[in-house]
Amino acid sequence: MQPQDVAPRPAPSSASASQTGPAGPVGPAVDVEQAEAALVEHYPRLARLAYLVLPPGPGRGRRVLAAHALTQRALPRNRTTTAVIPAQSTGREVDPGYALVRLRVVRTALEAGLPLRRRAWPRRSQLPPLLPHVRGLKLFPRSGGADELALDQALSALSGPGRAAYVLRGLERLPDDGVRQLLGAAGVADVDAALREADGVPGQYALLGSPEFDPCSLQARPTDLLRRRQHTKAALVAGAALVVCGALLGLPGDGWGPDGAAAPSYAQNPAAEAALDPARLTKVAPAAWETSARTDFSVWPARGDLTGDEKLLRRALAVWARPGESVGVSATPGTPTGGPAGPPQLLYAGAVDNARVVILHDGLRVVRYAEPKDGSAGAALDFARTDGAGRAGATAVVLGRADGNVRYLTAPWVTKAAGRDLADPDADARDLTLTDGVTSPVASPVQQSGACTSWNVLELTDGSDTRVVTDLGELVPARLTTGHPGSVKDASGEKALGAWAPYACSLGAVRGQGVRSVNAWEFASQPLPDGTGSGAWVCTRAETWRGEGAKVLAQFRTPGGARGAVAAKAQDVPACGERDPHVLAGVLWKSEGGHWYLLAAGSRGTESVEATGGITDAADGNLLTAKAEQGAQAELKGTLENGRTISGLR
Repeated sequence: MQPQDVAPRPAPSSASASQTGPAGPVGPAVDVEQAEAALVEHYPRLARLAYLVLPPGPGRGRRVLAAHALTQRALPRNRTTTAVIPAQSTGREVDPGYALVRLRVVRTALEAGLPLRRRAWPRRSQLPPLLPHVRGLKLFPRSGGADELALDQALSALSGPGRAAYVLRGLERLPDDGVRQLLGAAGVADVDAALREADGVPGQYALLGSPEFDPCSLQARPTDLLRRRQHTKAALVAGAALVVCGALLGLPGDGWGPDGAAAPSYAQNPAAEAALDPARLTKVAPAAWETSARTDFSVWPARGDLTGDEKLLRRALAVWARPGESVGVSATPGTPTGGPAGPPQLLYAGAVDNARVVILHDGLRVVRYAEPKDGSAGAALDFARTDGAGRAGATAVVLGRADGNVRYLTAPWVTKAAGRDLADPDADARDLTLTDGVTSPVASPVQQSGACTSWNVLELTDGSDTRVVTDLGELVPARLTTGHPGSVKDASGEKALGAWAPYACSLGAVRGQGVRSVNAWEFASQPLPDGTGSGAWVCTRAETWRGEGAKVLAQFRTPGGARGAVAAKAQDVPACGERDPHVLAGVLWKSEGGHWYLLAAGSRGTESVEATGGITDAADGNLLTAKAEQGAQAELKGTLENGRTISGLR
């Protein structure tokens, strides 16, 4: 998951004075250094703004490069004034430097969509960007869901000013008066018409923050290497290239048409052709899992009403082997996206909501191919690493997401499925129907907008065992567990659900990171110095499928608190894990009487805790309570019973 840019900082009070200019109210002069600082600080936000306003015609790859080029060109050459434009609907004034570069980004993005004129020199923004330029790679944002696709299509039908009006409303949270002022300053002749156009698109403004529209969080794939090689040879020997092209067009077989959205194939390789043959797909018998020594994805039967549709299966295999430029490709971190080495296993082929979906497995990865029911345009290809998955890790796969809901394909040994709000342990689970392993829709937590008030999870029952998994925006849901590292248990049952409830919303911090499982463990309980009870220290550790990249959060919750507060976090550390279950964290806490304290706690086996730096104190045992000042900072060190020292998480 990439971090999102924060809203622009408020302007200092000295920038409040303005004057009037020909384009409207004019703000103070902005130095190049101030504009550069705003551009660097808010670069992801400005690039996203340019990407959304640019016309969609050239394709996602060229649109990404154009967005970066226009954003970098927004830096003025000298001291400049800018129109006074309101900030978000909260009423805060925008930093003048940010207002200037935002205006220049919008203006040039609108100019890029203007048609070229015969008798006029093209503007710089209408020309392909010289820089940034990447040779040999295709760069495009990560694919979103059906909602993002529908919004992108709706925005592509608008004019440039209409798109800009919608994006400024949603992404910049500008009121209509602010949109009028900014578009007027950008040279739009009929701003009211642009606002009326924007009114025709549903106000799904939260989707504008999706990775689908983030040109700074990119997928990279090589261009067609064989085509590049052929073009190089053609430039040297034009006649030979014509002969080669003619020979390629005359190759036997079904040709390129049946492959749908796949890129053209220029080579005939027997092993590769075998992997693309639908007739050679592995299809496991429905009852094979009952007698197999293994219970993982390798014993899932082929399900769905389109398992016999060879044209669909061929398209899915061909797109996997060589996705075309129109295919949206996404992969969990650390997952290779190359084609199959041999005929893969078919897990599912069928219609899901408004798409045809094929799920394949090659022993290392689960791969989902999805295409609209009305054709192969807009096809999507998703990869998830699943090597080493056992019975607990191979319980479900995401089939599709639509309208804020998600459908799962469950393992053949799952007998019951239910949806539950993890943040409300007292609420009853809602039974889901299972049709040939496919669940009825359940609300997805990753598609909720606004403040987190709930977190929907999936409960899967297999005989006497019940497991809880959650959608983290990837192909395979993550398993939730509780308990001491090394002896964790599934987060099912009243006690485990109650332990997870205050920390459910913290799962949003590990979306899109290839997470395999998340464990919550209460490692200490600390009496509060004002006598109001004891605070709970909980460590949540997210393990990934690739083994590295684990994320650890130490959270602290006071008595009666509905949610835990993140006190410290770390990445790629063994703390709070099976290899090293020890953990140490601290937090500044303010009592009801207005006094500040440093509260620090280590896990069991911590013999002493010491604080240095802004706060100096020490205590025997695993708990430390020290008086402090607001904003004070301290370094924590713990000594274990075996003499080893550990540092506090940051």
